[in-house]
Formats: sequence, C-alpha cells, structure tokens
Amino acid sequence: MGSSFPKKIISGTCVDLSFEGKGVFKGEGQAIFVDGMFIGEEGEVEIAYKRNGALFGNIKKLRKISPDRIQPRCKICHACGGCCFQQLAYPAQLAFKSSKVAEQFRRLAKMKVEVAPCIGMDDPYYYRNKIQMPFGKDDRGNVYCGFYKASTHVIVPVEECFIEDKRSRPILDACKKLFKSMRIEPYNEDARTGIIRHVLIKTSYYKPEIMVVLVTAVDSFPGRNNLVKALLKECPEITTVIQNINPRSTSVILGEKERVLYGKGFIEDSLCGVLFQISAKSFYQTNPVMTEKLYSYAMQAAHLRGQEVVFDAYSGIGTIGLIAAKDAKQVISVEIVKQAVQDGIRNAKRNRINNFLMYCDDASSFMVKMAEKGETVDVLFMDPPRKGSDERFLKAALKLRPKRIVYVSCDPSTLARDVAYLAKAYKVESVQPFDMFPQTFHVETVVALSLK
Repeated sequence: MGSSFPKKIISGTCVDLSFEGKGVFKGEGQAIFVDGMFIGEEGEVEIAYKRNGALFGNIKKLRKISPDRIQPRCKICHACGGCCFQQLAYPAQLAFKSSKVAEQFRRLAKMKVEVAPCIGMDDPYYYRNKIQMPFGKDDRGNVYCGFYKASTHVIVPVEECFIEDKRSRPILDACKKLFKSMRIEPYNEDARTGIIRHVLIKTSYYKPEIMVVLVTAVDSFPGRNNLVKALLKECPEITTVIQNINPRSTSVILGEKERVLYGKGFIEDSLCGVLFQISAKSFYQTNPVMTEKLYSYAMQAAHLRGQEVVFDAYSGIGTIGLIAAKDAKQVISVEIVKQAVQDGIRNAKRNRINNFLMYCDDASSFMVKMAEKGETVDVLFMDPPRKGSDERFLKAALKLRPKRIVYVSCDPSTLARDVAYLAKAYKVESVQPFDMFPQTFHVETVVALSLK
C-alpha cells in the first residue's frame, strides 16, 4: 500500500481531480490525494500513507460540500474502491472524463486538440456483462464474496453491486449458499488451502444466455457434479458452466486448463448486427450499450465505402474487424491470444463473412512484415491494451501509410503519447470520449486520424 505515516489532520480545499479521480487536496503547503473528495470542497483530511513521494489521505470532516456531490446508491462504494465516482453527479463525471482526455493531450503530447463532450449512458447503472468475484469465509463459517480493496488482497464483502448485470446477483447468492452447505471451501491465499478461487459470470445482452466459470485451485474436487446440478436447479437461467483450473500462486484470475461441466462452453451475443461467440477467456467489451455506440462511431470515423483494405490490430475476438467487414473490400485481423483467434475465425464463419482473414501473431511484428513487403492498407483500426502501442508498431504504421487510422483507447495518457508520434504524418480529425465505465474514473476514447 505504501509507507505508514504519522497521523496528522490538515485543513484545506480540494482544488482538482487527479488522473485516477482522486481529489487533489491542498493544505498547509502540502498536496494530498483523497478518495471521494471533489473540486471546491473544504474540510479536514487525515494523512494515511506515503507512496512514491506522494501523500494519500482520508476525509475526516467536510465543511463545504460540492454542488455535484450526491448520495451514492452503494453504501460501501468508498470501502470497495471499485466505484470511486458514485458520490459524483453523472454530468460532472462526464465533464471530468472529457477534461481528463484534453489534459493528457496538452500535458503529454503538447497538443491542443478539440475534445468532444463525453458520450454517456441514459441509465449509468447495472451495465457490466462480466463480473469476477473472489470468495472467502468468515470466522463463523459463512461464505462471502466481494471485491479486493484497492492495492490489497483483502476482500470487501458485497451484497449488491450497482454496476453489474442484475442477473448475476442471484447466481452469486446461490454459490455462497451451496459452497457452505456442500463444504466446498473458498481458497485461502495465505494458507494456500481450499478450492474456489473466483466465480466469473458472463451475461449476453441480446440473448438469454449466461456463463458461470468456477475458478478452482485444484483439478477435481468431491461433489463437483452435485454442485453443478444444485446450481442449475437454483438458477435454471444459466446456460453453460465451466471449470477453470488455476493452481498457481498468482494474481492472474484464469488458469490455462479448463473443462466444460454443462452446456456449450460459450455464450453468444450480438454487436452492431454481428453475432459473437464468447468463451471464458475471450476479451469482449463489458458494457454492451456503450460498445455499440463506440463501434458505430469508429465505423463512421473510418469512412468505409466498400473498396478499402482494413487492418484490425490488437483485435481480440475480431469484434471491430467483423463489424467493419460489411463495408470493406477486405479485413486483415491480428491478435496474439490463440483462443481469441479461434473465436474470431468461428465468428466469421457463423456470420458468413468471407472477406475477413485472421492471424495469430504479435500486431507489431505483423505490421513490420507487411511494411517490409511493401503491402498497403487503407484503414488501420487499433485498439491496444492499457499500456498503448509500441514504437515498432507505430513506425510500421508510418511506413504502411494507411489513409486513415482509427485509434480506440482505454488510457488517455498512452493514447496522447502514441497520437503525438503518429502526428508526424497524420492530422487529428476528432477526439471523442465514451463513458464505458460509469461510476469509475475510466474513460474510453476514439481518435480519428487522416494522412496529411
């Protein structure tokens, strides 16, 4: 967490919000980062700890309250840390996200770009189609589940979560009851004993399909088949159950090995008119309502007219490429995770999309090979992980010289850095943030670039 600090209470004012949505509190010549404090609020803060030279604290008393502060629906949002903005009115959340994107371009890329207002949800609750919860057991033998408190492995018990799909909660409640009655022990990280590490639930938005993944520390355990039967009896809406085996001492949730205990082993969902098969390990955007808005915007930004060769990098199960295929001449899709590629190829066949080619490779290496062969593409879609792209990829993109680049990003700082590199040859046409994760500080952004 960080080094302990002598307890000291300081009076002052919150003057800004940090990149991670923490209040920037100024008092007695010091800056302290505080969860759940908003711009203009005055009060007293207790310094809790110091990390990497920065001070972090907790609110002790508020004397002046922001007009944007609201009563959160969730009573434990502060302790859990998953929804740091539940106390902030939704219009203020959206304004923060737009300003955060603009600030990263100004500060990191030294670029002044016009950032459009962040596009949000009509109802910014109960949107997550994927949840993964660790399980624990209290001193009285009751099984509970929840979220890890920020920067710790302490589980904060959660009885109701206001951002998860409502269909998940009865399943989690049934799991808690059955694990206790059938004496199936939650995994204890310190002692390295027990069976159930996590329960992962994926729900389909357009189809009545639900996947439950039991992540276990052991390959087999007594009562497994009876557990599945009992779970299906309690929750007949479940369409597939998978066991994922993760015996390693790691914070990575899913292990390599898995077996289907019931059903097809996957669920299906629709996105922008394309049907997708989703397995336990496939990456699929967690907010279906906003994903459709984001991808529709990305397609408009690509200006596809039916004659273009499209390159879809970091493509996951091929979502962007398969959606683009109906308006393109050909789509080349590249993803490094083998199972995601298998899903992508299956999805193309399922949708009878014949102008879609998918390869299992590192996107940067593939781009370099294409550039060296003198091959060209008209439109490049890139949706890299949080760490952004790398210089090899960006150099190859500049060599390939696609007419347009559509960059989808989940991290404004790495987005600003990469766009600054591409700006050597490309003009920024638009920067559009989307609120894929309401009640949190995260923001997704689509940037449209055209060759100068």
